[in-house]
Amino acid sequence: MGGTAYSGGMESGRIVETEVCIVGGGPAGIMLGYLLARAGIDVVVLEKHADFFRDFRGDTIHPSTLALLGQLGLREEFLRLPHSEVRTLDAVLNGTRIHAIDFSVLPAPDDFLAFMPQWDFLNFLAGEAAQFPSFSLLMNTAATGVRRAGAAVTGVTATDADGGFEVRARLTVAADGRGSTVRAATGLEPREFGIGIDVLWFALPKPERVPASTLAYVDRDSFVLTIDRRDHYQVGQVIAKGHFEEIQANGIEAFRSRIASTAKPFAGVVGTLSSFDDVKLLSVQVARLNTWYRPGLLCIGDAAHAMSPAFGVGVNYAIQDAVAAANRLAAALLTGTLTEADLAAVQRRRLPPVRAMQALQLRLHEVIGRPDREPVLANPPTRRQRAALRMIVPVVRALAPRLLGRGFRPETIDDVVLGPHPR
Repeated sequence: MGGTAYSGGMESGRIVETEVCIVGGGPAGIMLGYLLARAGIDVVVLEKHADFFRDFRGDTIHPSTLALLGQLGLREEFLRLPHSEVRTLDAVLNGTRIHAIDFSVLPAPDDFLAFMPQWDFLNFLAGEAAQFPSFSLLMNTAATGVRRAGAAVTGVTATDADGGFEVRARLTVAADGRGSTVRAATGLEPREFGIGIDVLWFALPKPERVPASTLAYVDRDSFVLTIDRRDHYQVGQVIAKGHFEEIQANGIEAFRSRIASTAKPFAGVVGTLSSFDDVKLLSVQVARLNTWYRPGLLCIGDAAHAMSPAFGVGVNYAIQDAVAAANRLAAALLTGTLTEADLAAVQRRRLPPVRAMQALQLRLHEVIGRPDREPVLANPPTRRQRAALRMIVPVVRALAPRLLGRGFRPETIDDVVLGPHPR
């Protein structure tokens, strides 16, 4: 297990000793584990599941993440994995197609979105991290609480197939999602922003005539998201929060009709939804901690800030958190000089872009969450609406690729983290 030290037997109580314990094997946790191990820091990542396979998770790899993989010398190998590349994204508003986003305005070669199942991305990163002797990934291992020395967090308690044990660490990182066990054990409570929608996710086969890359189909009372996953589409129907049971009561046929009416290119394949067993409910949440740290503890990713699926930026922001954390903390961990001020600096770095993106998401939810809202556009658009589109769309096309593809504060990896490895 690389540089990680084990002591004791099951009877005496197992102990794992490491510099950094990361709880959660999602994008934030695996990326941070990779970066710290690359810098020569002993790190243990705990993942409660036996594998990374969970459907309907974020699978958007943004241009900023592709740029980071390029810095790490992993970009070409990563892009050899099965994936799809999208350079433009449209929106269909009440029957009118808007060419809204064109990522080709970004600097090459990172001028597209890559869509890849998240489990493939995580398996790739974990495999690369495993080449460093100071990296350990413990699957099927759940954190159950935290260890303390006074006010400081000094690791976690955990359980695996062999029972309970302790992980002792100089730094513990909560990267275990919006329901973070570690965060809850330290009394950190996120501020919740009221969101009036949920999303019903399901898979549809590709229609005979594949439409242009389209992010959303919107009409007066329906909002359908579509993500091209190479051999099928991942589709999301936005609904009013708490209304899933009512939709189920109306029957699967009414649900299929609603999708077909809004996302017309999928009318011929929506019949493959045989029952609501094929539909998964995502309870949409936007939340963030006021303070992301305690002595010996840092929260990143969804554990620090739950993002809405709006704009598909959750994975991107989690990875940016990991890079910012590695940049700030690597030298202090290597020299044994880590302080609470270093943890606070990570929050100061990442909070402004998180706050700005969540503000955009909340504004979008205000618009789409109103049950009495008028159609965004008439069908066909009025003369005044066509004039407005001629002014607005060029602005959106100029700004959106940068805001969505790179984020408000894209990170780059510092030399102390990159080390002597090829970029």
